Amino acid sequence: MGVARLLPGGPVADRVWGEVAAEVVALRAAGVTPSLATVLVGDDDASAGYIRIKRRRAAELGFASPHVRLPASASQVDLHRVIEEFNADRGVHGVLVQHPVPGGLDYGRALQVLDPDKDVDGMHPVNLGRLALGLPGPVPCTPAGIEALLAFHGVSVAGREVVVLGRGATLGRPLAMLLGQKRATADAAVTVVHAGVPGIVRPEHVRPGAVVVGGGVRYAGRRLLPDVDPACARVAGAITPRVGGVGPTTVAMLFRNAVGAARRAVGWGG
Repeated sequence: MGVARLLPGGPVADRVWGEVAAEVVALRAAGVTPSLATVLVGDDDASAGYIRIKRRRAAELGFASPHVRLPASASQVDLHRVIEEFNADRGVHGVLVQHPVPGGLDYGRALQVLDPDKDVDGMHPVNLGRLALGLPGPVPCTPAGIEALLAFHGVSVAGREVVVLGRGATLGRPLAMLLGQKRATADAAVTVVHAGVPGIVRPEHVRPGAVVVGGGVRYAGRRLLPDVDPACARVAGAITPRVGGVGPTTVAMLFRNAVGAARRAVGWGG
């Protein structure tokens, strides 16, 4: 057995950052400042940290980044009111409601209030419908990042068997729809397996030479628990690293969706 070729996400993300930065320059030259609004509810340190990272990246790229932080005591009506205000603001092109929200609030209901054309996560029912029909629109960020990662590293899935582990609305289901579409970077025969738990994919489950992409993770405190056992690298032909694989591409795709929303808002398509 050999050691699998690594498929890092960093270089993929760097390419996307370059594309997004160029789009921002063009928009600003035309008098349009792309704007990504963020909404955070409660006091969760991890969620607050994610928002800080995204707002810092927005500033680096030249986005405006209005932000509203609601207390953990906020009601569903309070959350909907903030979203509706951003919906009505023509200067805001994309809106991100940080997930998870505190217990007692319904993230799914809040998502349905959001204008689907400002949904940078690609998770609004309208956008998932667009994905299912192969229509233009924002694509869920992790699936889009996985497709871009495979294409960047020259891994063609066209005509190949792809197994997607997990059927969640954030990753598994949209990834299966995405990779099954008839496009140069997709067109796979996809099977969805209804499970995803830490360490479930072990070397004996991997066909020698297969490509393994680890997108599903859990956390035990601050410890990352991937679904793919690192020992799979002894069997696979190529594999994403435990850290720096799919993660960097997910954030990059969020901003690709955001700049696409700005382009559509000014009639440039995207």
